[in-house]
Amino acid sequence: MRAVLPMLALMAFALQTHGEPGAVFQVDYSNPGLTPSHWVLTLYPDGSGHFSAEGGKAAPSDAQIIEVTKVDRDVRVSKEFAQRIFLAAHRHKLFSGECESHLKVAFQGWKKLIYSGPEGEGRCEFNYSRDKEIQALGDSLVAVAGTILEGARLEMLLQHDRLGLDRETEYLVEAAGDGRAQQLCVIRSILERLAEDDGVMERVRKRARELLARAEG
Repeated sequence: MRAVLPMLALMAFALQTHGEPGAVFQVDYSNPGLTPSHWVLTLYPDGSGHFSAEGGKAAPSDAQIIEVTKVDRDVRVSKEFAQRIFLAAHRHKLFSGECESHLKVAFQGWKKLIYSGPEGEGRCEFNYSRDKEIQALGDSLVAVAGTILEGARLEMLLQHDRLGLDRETEYLVEAAGDGRAQQLCVIRSILERLAEDDGVMERVRKRARELLARAEG
């Protein structure tokens, strides 16, 4: 019975925050070595949100690579993913504690987690966190941003370089398989366009259908 009580409390909180007005989560990411070099993902308990990215310059070493340097759009993640974030915020005192490990590890980009809601607000920033849940959450959020940027890149390729879709969709399938790309539902619209477009390669359409199936899973 004791083991059931914490789970019931989490379920009650999930039901409460699902429609709780004013609760908002943001992750602000920056890495000057990447393009784009800065992005902000804002999410609400129901999974709705907004993504904006800008900064950085396309690498001149490969002129055939189309880099996305600016994105500004509404997005929607799964409700389960959103609830995971808001539950983590409450387990970690609304992210008001120390997140950074201060260990000498490879630079992965600064991730600032920001929570604001009726019960309070808090924020913490880290490159690498000793807390396994915080570090895993940061990795997942970076992977979601990567998915959104891949969607924007697919849109550009569909318009300007349809042959480039072959390499890009191959990469996206691999990234979805190993976790570098998560929450494929955020790019459902472009995947549906590719799956139905007779003007692109059949293997591109096939990969798009495979990715759509994963998005529904």
